[in-house]
Amino acid sequence: MRLDDFDFVLPPGLIALEPPADRETARLLTLSRGSGQFAETLIAELPNMLLPTDLLILNDTRVIPARLHGKKSSGGKAELFLVRRIASEGEVWRALLRASKSPKAGTIINLSEEVAAEVIGRGENEEWLVSFSGTADFPGWLDRNGAVPLPPYINRAPHENDRQRYQTVFARERGAVAAPTAGLHFTERLLEQIGAKGVETVTITLHVGLGTFMPVRVDDFTQHRMHKEWYSIPEETVAAIARCRARGGRVVAVGTTVARTLEYAAHGNLPEPGSGEADIFIYPGYDFKVVDALLTNFHLPKSTLLMLVAAFAGREPVLAAYRAAIERGFRFYSYGDAMFIG
Repeated sequence: MRLDDFDFVLPPGLIALEPPADRETARLLTLSRGSGQFAETLIAELPNMLLPTDLLILNDTRVIPARLHGKKSSGGKAELFLVRRIASEGEVWRALLRASKSPKAGTIINLSEEVAAEVIGRGENEEWLVSFSGTADFPGWLDRNGAVPLPPYINRAPHENDRQRYQTVFARERGAVAAPTAGLHFTERLLEQIGAKGVETVTITLHVGLGTFMPVRVDDFTQHRMHKEWYSIPEETVAAIARCRARGGRVVAVGTTVARTLEYAAHGNLPEPGSGEADIFIYPGYDFKVVDALLTNFHLPKSTLLMLVAAFAGREPVLAAYRAAIERGFRFYSYGDAMFIG
């Protein structure tokens, strides 16, 4: 297979630029991993698709307002996009930097009356290293002054509503610069309904990075290299997976972020607890070791996320389901509708 084998034509009008009025009103396309048959329903019906023996795994990462605007000491405008905090003490970050002229080490970017960023030097992957000063509570300052890092295909300025809607209701651990979008469909009520069926729910953390949007630029996609993303798998989650295996249930991953975290850490049919940096690239031919069912949004053509889904359910069945979703007017990408593959 080559990169073009994961291409499809998506009408621009099907790219969801706004979230649905209610999280539970998203449409859901179900796809049988065994037969390739698919059907249409609503995300609100998800509890009815789960069995009491199943285990639901969520990514509890929290999106930070990573986009900042300021001015250099020379007066020129500058934009920072925070990628990842790297210092154990102080606020040193990897960031993308956009300015009229390429900055030099020592350049100061004033972001508010009290907070400034100093450019330390170049990092990897077109990133810069920057250090923030001027506040003892940088996370709080960032929450008040940063802008929601909407994906590039949502070509509009963030609304105030995005602060709540581009965040899962179970977000806890700060660090992502993109939302684990399959989780955006859940409400507290939906989680309560799932729990009332006896379905156990646990979490992992994967801080979604910019690599999730990184295009594959080589026709031989196996040569593509994934960016590393920090993850943590609690011992309680591994124990829950072991209990699920013992009772014959399914491990249901909510999103590709959960799937690749579990598979990266897989040791046999269980992941190892702990934290680290995941950079697994899953494409057709991969043998899934932990995940039995997957809830996921609809992804970009030729993307690593589409390849993961194709690896899970087969390229032809997935692309056939995508064609059906397009014909039926499903909404695509982060704020769009979802698929349940089981």
